[in-house]
Amino acid sequence: MVADSGQVFRLEDYRPSDYLIPATKLSFRLSPDRTKVVAELSLQRRPGAPLDAPLVLDGDGLELVSLEIDGKRTNLGDVEVTPDRLVLKNPPAGERFTLRIETAVNPDKNLAFSGLYRSSGNYCTQCEAEGFRRITYFLDRPDVLSTYTVRVEGGADTPLLLSNGNLVERGETKDGRPFAVWHDPHPKPSYLFALVAGDLGTVKDEFTTMSGRKVELGIYVEHGKEPRAAYAMDALKRSMKWDEEVFGREYDLEMFNIVAVSDFNMGAMENKGLNVFNDKYVLADEATATDVDYANIEAIIAHEYFHNWTGNRITCRDWFQLCLKEGLTVFRDHEFSADMRSRAVKRIAEVRTLRAQQFPEDQGPLAHPVRPRRYREINNFYTATVYEKGSEVVRMIRTVIGAPAFRKGMDLYFERHDGQAVTIEDFVRCFAEVSGEDLTQFSLWYHQAGTPNVAVTTHWDAEQKRYTVELEQSVPPTPSESRKRLMHIPLAFGLIGQDGKDIAAETAGAHDGIIHLRKRKQSVSFTGFAARPVLSINRGFSAPVTLAAEQASSDRMFLARHDSDAFSRWEALNTLFTRALIAAVGDVRGGRAPAFDPDLAALAGEIAADETLEPAFRALMLSLPGEADIAREIGTNIDPDAIRAAREALLATIARHNAAAFTKVRDAHAIRGDFRPDAASAGKRALRNVLLDYLAAASGDAAGPLAAFEAATNMTDRAAALTILAHRFPGSKQAGKALSAFEKMFGDDALVMDKWFQIQATVPGEATVARVEALMSHPGFSISNPNRVRSLVGTFASANQTGFHASDGRGYRLHAGIILEVEKRNPQVAARLATAFRSWRSLEQVRREAAREVLAGIATRKDLSRDLADIVQRTLG
Repeated sequence: MVADSGQVFRLEDYRPSDYLIPATKLSFRLSPDRTKVVAELSLQRRPGAPLDAPLVLDGDGLELVSLEIDGKRTNLGDVEVTPDRLVLKNPPAGERFTLRIETAVNPDKNLAFSGLYRSSGNYCTQCEAEGFRRITYFLDRPDVLSTYTVRVEGGADTPLLLSNGNLVERGETKDGRPFAVWHDPHPKPSYLFALVAGDLGTVKDEFTTMSGRKVELGIYVEHGKEPRAAYAMDALKRSMKWDEEVFGREYDLEMFNIVAVSDFNMGAMENKGLNVFNDKYVLADEATATDVDYANIEAIIAHEYFHNWTGNRITCRDWFQLCLKEGLTVFRDHEFSADMRSRAVKRIAEVRTLRAQQFPEDQGPLAHPVRPRRYREINNFYTATVYEKGSEVVRMIRTVIGAPAFRKGMDLYFERHDGQAVTIEDFVRCFAEVSGEDLTQFSLWYHQAGTPNVAVTTHWDAEQKRYTVELEQSVPPTPSESRKRLMHIPLAFGLIGQDGKDIAAETAGAHDGIIHLRKRKQSVSFTGFAARPVLSINRGFSAPVTLAAEQASSDRMFLARHDSDAFSRWEALNTLFTRALIAAVGDVRGGRAPAFDPDLAALAGEIAADETLEPAFRALMLSLPGEADIAREIGTNIDPDAIRAAREALLATIARHNAAAFTKVRDAHAIRGDFRPDAASAGKRALRNVLLDYLAAASGDAAGPLAAFEAATNMTDRAAALTILAHRFPGSKQAGKALSAFEKMFGDDALVMDKWFQIQATVPGEATVARVEALMSHPGFSISNPNRVRSLVGTFASANQTGFHASDGRGYRLHAGIILEVEKRNPQVAARLATAFRSWRSLEQVRREAAREVLAGIATRKDLSRDLADIVQRTLG
């Protein structure tokens, strides 16, 4: 664990390394408790570097066994060596020299899962962001690119020996140990190094590239789970084909391997030619995986594969440019999923994720620009801002310059910067050049934190037949940024006539369906209408902003029925729900029974029965805003109990009003025949399960969801029914019966038991605090496994508003104790758990003070890791 030193890294302090490492040879002699690593580094002084510059190599907890310079053992008196650094004070005077560094590491004791560690008896590495320095001393920074030749020597328990690139040689040593030699011809930074060794089952296939080359594909999983990797393999092949067709990117090695491991801090890692995955994003079949799991596997397999060009072939100059690989690649995987599934449904899901994860980040103490200017611990900047908002910025570039110019810009980016470590400026410059657009103001999206707000007012002049749209932008202050500059905000729009059809609308300041808001205030007028149109603004969520639009409920209902833009149609109904819920929260806190507009309930029934809409879209339209969504919209003085009561009241009102119609729609979408994970079938299941929850709320009877649970033939339906039973009928015989049956069926499958933990962690109410504490003693739970911790503890803190925010502070105290316990093993996971406190200032006074006390208690602990100290101190502010 790296203790917090208080050091701050700043973008303006960047300078190139004085030395380069054009070629790296690594040799591993694997052993569970003492693996020997020999690194042979071909070093080169960077042109222009001072001749007397020392060579400073990064380390982290290393044991140096020996050191040679140009083949000669070195007098360690001329070298400064600590577990965390190796300094050659007087390197050889020539332009080039070699270092041979032998280190020893203990994979078994590496519970931080960074560097070389063991998972279920298999050896595995994770080197992003700074894990390579836990293997050997190195210039562990993304702008030092090297070719790698790797020799891995295993034992009887490691017949599988994998690394980056192409397999060069495989055999046995004289003493019978298996070995393999791998070579990656493409220079890469050290964070992309990977090694896997062990005994795993294999799924093999091949892919023929657009130039006719054959690529060997392999997915490695625990023995017996090979059939559950079939969908991942299918997703990989579709990803490779799509990237050729849409971006012209062909794979560049002879083989591509994926390994699924059960101990992993992240979702997956794009190591060149050897992706390492959290097994939850590889393994799936109908009995163990939900439709959401299938969609996630498809997206994450694609995301990591797409990194081959956006992240690997072209990488980041420094970690401040992290969004250059992550935001861009998220955009690419979003586009892939939209093409594979429903573009409208995918877009709504993206926006819901952005609002749930990134908007609170932008509005709280952890706010930072898409390209941060400073950090203390880079692992804490793998955030929704870098990934999700970074993706939205790329999407806006396409909106601003148009799809054809965007493709030309991407082609130029690949051509110009292949094999380089680059910056955001390099990326944006490509689009400015091909389009002729001045993107200076637009680039503030990368440099300025905070979610812009756009106030929208409209005016209809009946005499002049003129419709005017007035816009005003503002960006709220964020930590270390109180004064904000004006943004370039591209707002897609449409005007809809009284017949429900779009009206052609072109005028000064509004072209091709886009209003480019660049000033603080802008006004756009349209003429020639026979009657007042209805404005649809920020169509497709063209800009990641909040809207304060003065629009009557009748207009929003009109949009919910007629808008040709699917996102805006969903947004209209979602806004109606949100406004009704905010008013209801006021009623609950004032001791009044909430009352809702019956037209809103009727509209929900109308949409449910509209067979012109795809089922998945209807399921999203009918899903009420979550409790955290409502809290975010209220903004201050949050009472989670009142929010839940208001939401349940609206859900029950809609359910009672439409019970018969919902039953009819649900029955009409029953699925017969074999299970299929395709988008159409998943949409039907989603609609049926949303309606099942409504019907359970209408009847107040657990019999329906229990029957659905017992009749389920796939995990999607089984988990949905179990969730309804556990959440809507907690403590009931039916819920207990279903929970026990689920555990009996899947008790020996850790990934499926994660769902069981998640469902119980999100049972509403303060009683769940004790439930979570008890479940931590369950034999299927392990505090050292990140998936188990996230499924129970992380889910409780991030997705159980009334449990985590228990009014007496019990939820906070439990969470803080777990964070400190996890930190002993895995500071990265502990720091991510601590982000659950990011919105503590928005709570009502009693909860706010309880959360502050808990955070302050963590902050006063001695020897906090850099990861956790950074999050807690920034959260406290």
